[in-house]
Amino acid sequence: MGRLFGTDGVRGVANADLTAELALGLSVAAAHVLAEVGTFEGHRPLAVVGRDPRASGEFLEAAVVAGLGSAGVDVLRVGVLPTPAVAYLTGALGADLGVMLSASHNAMPDNGVKFFARGGHKLADELEDRIEETYRAHASGEPWDRPTGAGVGRVRTYDEGFDNYVAHLIGVLPNRLDGLKVVIDGAHGAASRVSPEAFARAGAEVVTIGTDPDGLNINDGYGSTHLDQLKRAVVEHGADLGVAHDGDADRCLAVDHTGAEIDGDQILAVLALALREAGGLRENTVVATVMSNLGFRLAMEREGVGLVQTAVGDRYVLEEMKRHGYALGGEQSGHVIVLDHATTGDGTLTGLMLAARVAATGRPLAELAGVMERLPQVIINVPDVDKSRVGSSAELSAAVQDAERELGATGRVLLRPSGTEPVVRVMVEAQDIDQARSVAGRLADTVKSALG
Repeated sequence: MGRLFGTDGVRGVANADLTAELALGLSVAAAHVLAEVGTFEGHRPLAVVGRDPRASGEFLEAAVVAGLGSAGVDVLRVGVLPTPAVAYLTGALGADLGVMLSASHNAMPDNGVKFFARGGHKLADELEDRIEETYRAHASGEPWDRPTGAGVGRVRTYDEGFDNYVAHLIGVLPNRLDGLKVVIDGAHGAASRVSPEAFARAGAEVVTIGTDPDGLNINDGYGSTHLDQLKRAVVEHGADLGVAHDGDADRCLAVDHTGAEIDGDQILAVLALALREAGGLRENTVVATVMSNLGFRLAMEREGVGLVQTAVGDRYVLEEMKRHGYALGGEQSGHVIVLDHATTGDGTLTGLMLAARVAATGRPLAELAGVMERLPQVIINVPDVDKSRVGSSAELSAAVQDAERELGATGRVLLRPSGTEPVVRVMVEAQDIDQARSVAGRLADTVKSALG
């Protein structure tokens, strides 16, 4: 059996890979491990538990709550709220642990369990490892130390979480959104109520799509991975912009008034300049991944903003931000982290801040996003090769050097082994799409011949 914890908690097909028994066992294990390391010392432990609207979240939530309560942890059930809301409430309520049930942008049959530590921060890798080890030991028969009587956890519903989180979002905005019309695509997910409410309270005129979750339709044709509906709605309603979330609303992509997509790199560029103007871009630096478009790097260089790049994954972006105290970071996919106001990517906050910049400047989003030019980017996945030799193949190294010489300063090559499958990703950027396709095709052929 492989490692249960991935880069974003434990995830799989609900009731097949992620069963009620697994969710319950992991929750009990988490409670015991946190008790062992002293997290609960001197007080009665408290956890915040939330979920997205997936049907499977109903029974998985029950399993998690049962596990925590049986281990002596009091539980506040906050219901359907975004992942960043659960992280925020974990910190704001002084809870020792947060648990979110979601599979983010994945299709409805999947689900996941993600733990937050005190303060709403991602649980440390070593604690996840200990939780998994503890779970496996007890799953094979080792008995639990179980509290009885008044020692068992108490469970109550915490309906105030919705208003508390929305008030937090409104409270950190630099200005109101009066005069803006915004279309919000909730992906039939966790932000279906929160995001429209927050934008409306901030003064925007709100049009909604994808905000009628029924437990089965999450991410189905709507949301940040399916932007066509949002593009049509923005143009049809004459809106100033549109924002799209994924299932658990930790990411945000946008659409300008013409229906053109604004990706995470462009959002980062707009927010970086806004934060710098407000004096909040610490070290005058933004953090992004190596997959960010070359146009983003060139724009930041031109604007005099420093750029630190990390491995792909918002966890690596966050680690770099926390290590050096940077205020802003994110990914092309729309995970944007504003560390002064959130401990994780927050799609609703990102959309609000983007809209606030439009309102404050009086400039259309299309013009603001024009600070960077997205260079044509071609990605080819080369399957069934020995990805471990990407960095050691002399043939491949020579081919990359030839490609880089051909592309010059306005192009880029990146070869990246997949973390989950026998695939090497070939990414090429160039000012001309035909050149990008040609170079990527030649490199993909070399990957096959050199690593096949």
